[in-house]
Amino acid sequence: MTLNTEDILKNLNENQTEAVTTEAQHALVLAGAGSGKTRVLVHRIAWLIAAEYVSPYSILAVTFTNKAAAEMRNRIAFMLQREIRDMWIGTFHGIALKLLQINTEAAGLPKNFQILDSDDQYRLIRRCLADLELDEKQWPPRTIQAFINDQKNDGLRAHEVEDFGDHNNQTLIKVFGHYDDHCQRAGLVDFAEMLLRAHELLLNDQAVLQKYRQRFSHILVDEFQDTNAIQSAFIQLLAGAQNKVLVVGDDDQSIYAWRGARVDHILDFQNLYANTALYKLEQNYRSTQTILDAANGVIANNKKRLGKNLWSAQEKGDPVGVYGAHSEFDEAFFVGEKIESLLAETTSADDIAILYRSNAQSRLLEEALLKRSIPYQIYGGLRFFERLEIKDVLAYSRLVNNRHDDIGFERVINTPTRGIGLKTVNLIRNYAQMQQSSLWQAAQTLIQEKKLTQRAATSLAAFINLIDELESNNQDQPLEQLFSDVIERTALKDHYLKEPPEKAQTRLENLDELINAAETFVISEEDAALGLTPLAAFLAQVSLDAGDTSQVNEPHVQLMTLHSAKGLEFPVVFIVGMEQGLFPHQNSMEDFNKLQEERRLAYVGITRAEKQLFMSYATSRRMRGKINACQPSQFLREIPKELIQQIRGNIHPTQYVSSPQTRTPYQSQRQTVPDSPYQIGQTVRHNSFGEGVITDMSGKGDYLQVLVQFNDVGPKVLAVKFAKLEIL
Repeated sequence: MTLNTEDILKNLNENQTEAVTTEAQHALVLAGAGSGKTRVLVHRIAWLIAAEYVSPYSILAVTFTNKAAAEMRNRIAFMLQREIRDMWIGTFHGIALKLLQINTEAAGLPKNFQILDSDDQYRLIRRCLADLELDEKQWPPRTIQAFINDQKNDGLRAHEVEDFGDHNNQTLIKVFGHYDDHCQRAGLVDFAEMLLRAHELLLNDQAVLQKYRQRFSHILVDEFQDTNAIQSAFIQLLAGAQNKVLVVGDDDQSIYAWRGARVDHILDFQNLYANTALYKLEQNYRSTQTILDAANGVIANNKKRLGKNLWSAQEKGDPVGVYGAHSEFDEAFFVGEKIESLLAETTSADDIAILYRSNAQSRLLEEALLKRSIPYQIYGGLRFFERLEIKDVLAYSRLVNNRHDDIGFERVINTPTRGIGLKTVNLIRNYAQMQQSSLWQAAQTLIQEKKLTQRAATSLAAFINLIDELESNNQDQPLEQLFSDVIERTALKDHYLKEPPEKAQTRLENLDELINAAETFVISEEDAALGLTPLAAFLAQVSLDAGDTSQVNEPHVQLMTLHSAKGLEFPVVFIVGMEQGLFPHQNSMEDFNKLQEERRLAYVGITRAEKQLFMSYATSRRMRGKINACQPSQFLREIPKELIQQIRGNIHPTQYVSSPQTRTPYQSQRQTVPDSPYQIGQTVRHNSFGEGVITDMSGKGDYLQVLVQFNDVGPKVLAVKFAKLEIL
C-alpha cells in the first residue's frame, strides 16, 4: 500500500505542515507545551520516506527515552503500513552503543566489551579508591561517580579536566584517570562513556566519520533543549556540512541544568547551523486559554528565550484558583478538601495531580488524603515514610523503643558503616536462631562470651551503647529531639552528604520534614491511656499508614515533583508551596540563570493542567525546625490579575498582610465550624503546653483539629476531641 502524501498532512495545522514539509537544510521546530511535537517528528519522517523518497536507511532519529523511541517507531510503521527495520531510532545512549558495537576495533574496544550500570560503576570506583589508598569517608564514591560522569558529559577525559591547583581537584582527577585506565584495560564502558567514546570514534577516525555522514542524510532530534555538551557535539559532528538536521524542542521547558542540559544549545541553534528555518508551534491542544495565558504571563519574564505565545482553540475556561493558606497544614487541608469535593462530583482521582518543588512537601499532603481515604500514589517515587533516609531514622528509633526489633536492628547495625561486616551479622543471626532470641540479645551474649573478633566486638559494643544512650538522653525529651539526636549521633547526615548533591539535598530536606512531623505530633488520650509513649504512638501510626494497601487497584491522585511532571498532563492540577525561597528555590534567588530555570519549571507546572489549575501558598511554614513568615512566589504575581480567582489571600500587593478579622466568604465558610466554640485568633490554654493562639483549623466534628502556636513549645496540631483546650 502506497501512502498518499495528502494523508500525511491531513490532520496537521498550518505551522505543523510547514515544519513537516520544510525544504530548508536545517530546521528548528520550537514546539510549545501540548503543541504536537511528537506528531511533527513522526509526520516529518513519513513525509521524507513517502514524499521525498528518502530511504529509511538514511534517517537517524534521536529521542531521550526508550519509551519515546518505541512510540515513534510504532507510529511511523502504522502510518507507512510497513516495517522500518533499517532506520535508526533510539536514545543517544542507544545510538552510541550501536556505533561502538559495529566499530569495536576502531573504537579501541574488545568485541565482548562490557556495559557498566550505575551500581557496577560505583563498585569499581570503590575498588579504585582502595587501589589509591584513599579513605571513602573523605572521598565518597558517589561524589566521585558524579564528578566522573559530569566530566564525560562535558566531553572531557581526565587529562583534559582543568587543574585548579588545589588538592581536592587534583585527587578527583587522579581517581578519574585511574578509573579510566582500569576500564580501558578491562574493556568496560559506563553509560557516560558510551557517548564520549562514540564521539571520539567519529572525531578520530575519518573513515568511520565519512561512512556515517554519507549514510545519515537526515538527522532528527527530539527534546533538543535537554541536550548536554557531548550530545550536542555528537550531532554537530555527525551532520557535517551536508546533512540535514531538524531538531524539536522548547527553550521554555529546559529544566535539567543540574543534569548537564544546556538551554544555550537550542537558543544558539540558528548560529551553529547555517541556513536554519525556524518554525513555531504555538497552538496548544491540551489546555484552556486561561491556563495558557497564565503560563505565557509567567514565562514572558524570562530574558533568555526565543519567544512564543501559546494559544488554544478551546474555551476560555475557569480562572486559576489561588489559595493563601495560614500554614502548611491549612494548605494541605485545602487541597484535601477540594479534591474530596471534586471526587464527589464527576472527577476521577486519575485526573488529578498535586505538584510540588521539594519531595519533603508530600508528607502533609499524604496525611490530608489518607484522612479522607482518598487513594493516591507518589509518581516515580516513594511515600514519605517509605523513603530510605526516613526508614533509617525510624529504624534507629524503633530500636530505642524496642530492643528486640530485629528488622530495625539489621537495617541500621552498619548504616552508616561502623566496621560490622556481613560475616559478623551472619554470626549474630545464626546465634539468635539457635538460642531463639532477638538479634539484640544475641549480640550482647556474643560480646560477653568473647565469641567475636576484637574489632567486631568493639564496633558492636559501640553500637549497643549508642542505642542505650539515645534512650537515656531522650527519656524526658520531646519526640523531635530524639529524631534530631539520632540524625546527629549516628552521622546519618554526613552519610547522605556523600551522595550526589541533588540527591543529598532531597534526603536532608526529608529529614527536616521528619523532625517537623515529630514536633507537631500529639499523642491521643486513648494511646496515652494504653501506656504508649509518644514514640511508640508515632511509630504505630506510621506503620498503619504504610500498611494501607487497600487503594492499590483504585484510581489514584498523583503526587509528584514539578520536575517529574514534565511530559505529563492532567485535567486538574494543584501546584502547592508557591512561596519565595521554596519556589523559586532559595538556591536560585541570587543566580540569574538558576532563577530563569525556576521560572521555566513554573511554566512546565502550569501547562500540565488541562481544565482546572489551583495554586497555593502559605503565609507561614515550618522549615528546618523554625516557623518562617513567607511571601507569595513572584511567579504568582507574574500571572495577570484578571486570570486569578482569589480563594483566599491577595498575591498582588508587594507585602502580604494576614488578618484573622478580614476573610473572604470562602474563608469564613472554611473556618466557621458548626457546634464548635473555637475560631482562629482565640487564645487557649492546654494542660501540658500552656497558653497559645489558634492559627488554623481543619476538619469537623470528631475530626476537628486546630493548629495552636504555644508561647513555650511552639506549634502543635491538636485533635479538639482529646485536647481539652480552655478558651481564655
